[in-house]
Amino acid sequence: MQKYFLKSAKIALVLVYLVIFAGAFVRLTGSGMGCPDWPKCFGYYIPPTDQKELLFTPNKEYNKGQVIIKEESLLIAKEDFVAKENFETSNWTPYQKHDYAIFNPIHTWVEYINRLLGALAGIACIVTLVLSFGYRKKQKSIIYLSFIVCVLMAFQAWLGKTVVDSVLSPYKITTHMMAALLILAIQLLVIYSVKTNRKPVTYNTKFNAFLLVALGLTLVQIILGTDVREQVDIISKTGAPEVMWLQNPTVLFYIHRSFSILVLALNGYLFYMNRKLNLNASKQNWVMILLIIEIITGATMYYFDFPFGTQTLHLVLATFLFGVQFYLVLESSSQRNKH
Repeated sequence: MQKYFLKSAKIALVLVYLVIFAGAFVRLTGSGMGCPDWPKCFGYYIPPTDQKELLFTPNKEYNKGQVIIKEESLLIAKEDFVAKENFETSNWTPYQKHDYAIFNPIHTWVEYINRLLGALAGIACIVTLVLSFGYRKKQKSIIYLSFIVCVLMAFQAWLGKTVVDSVLSPYKITTHMMAALLILAIQLLVIYSVKTNRKPVTYNTKFNAFLLVALGLTLVQIILGTDVREQVDIISKTGAPEVMWLQNPTVLFYIHRSFSILVLALNGYLFYMNRKLNLNASKQNWVMILLIIEIITGATMYYFDFPFGTQTLHLVLATFLFGVQFYLVLESSSQRNKH
C-alpha cells in the first residue's frame, strides 16, 4: 500500500488544484448558478444542453426530482409520472431554496465540470486514505491527516451546496476558498511526511522565522484579495462595465495593493538571504517568480479593466504561491532539530 500512497496523494493534490482553477473559472464566467440545484443539475445527473429539455413537454415521462422552468420559476417533479396534454400543477412543487431560474448551457456545463472535478478529487482523497493504512505501524499520523483531508473535502462539498442555495453569497465563496487552502496545506504535509528523497535545506533561525512571516503575509493578502473580489462581484452583478468595477474601490483595495509591496520586499530579502548564505532553499526562486507574475496580473486588472482570464490567473497563482511557501516552510522547519 505504501508503494502507491505517494502517487495517490500527489494525484489528489493535482485534482484539488484543478478544482480551484475550475472554481475560479466558474466565477470568471459567472457560471456559479449554471446548476441551480445540488448535487444534481436541473434534476439530472448529466445536465441538459438545450432549454427545450427544461420546458414542460406533454406525454413526456418525468422522474421524481426532475426540474422544469415554467413562468420563470423552477418546478420539481414530486413523483415519477407521464405528463398529460395539459400541465397539472399537482405533479410539481416549487423549488424553495432560491428563485433563480435561468438556463445558460455554457454556464451549466462549466459549473457541471467544476462539480465533476470536485467529485474526482474527493474520490482521490478517499483512495489516499485507504492506502494510508499502510503506515499504521510506523506513521499513524499519516492516517489521521488523510482522514482530516477527507472530512474537509466533505465539508467543501456541503459548502458548495450552501453557496448555490445562497445564490453565490460572497462571504460563503470566501469561506470556500479558505477551506481549499487548508486542504492544500494538509495534503502537502502528507506528501512531505512520506517523501524519502527530500532535498535538505540548511536551517537558519532567522531565515526560517521570516519564512513563517512571509507565509502569514501571503495568507493575509489572499484574504484581502477575496474581500476585494467580493466587492467587484457585487458591482459586476449590477451589469456595470469592467471599467467601473474599481472606479470607486473601498479602502480594502488600497490596503491589498499596498500590502503587496511588503510581501514582495520580505520575499526579496528571503531570496537574498538564501543566495548569500547558500541555504539551498531553491523553492524561494519559484516564490519570487510566482509573486512577480501575481503582481503583474493584479496591476493588469486595475489598469486595463480586467482583461479576460486575469482574475482566474491571479487567484490560481495565489494558491500556487501559498503552496510553494508552505512546502518551503516544511523543508526548512524539518531541519531545526538537526541543527
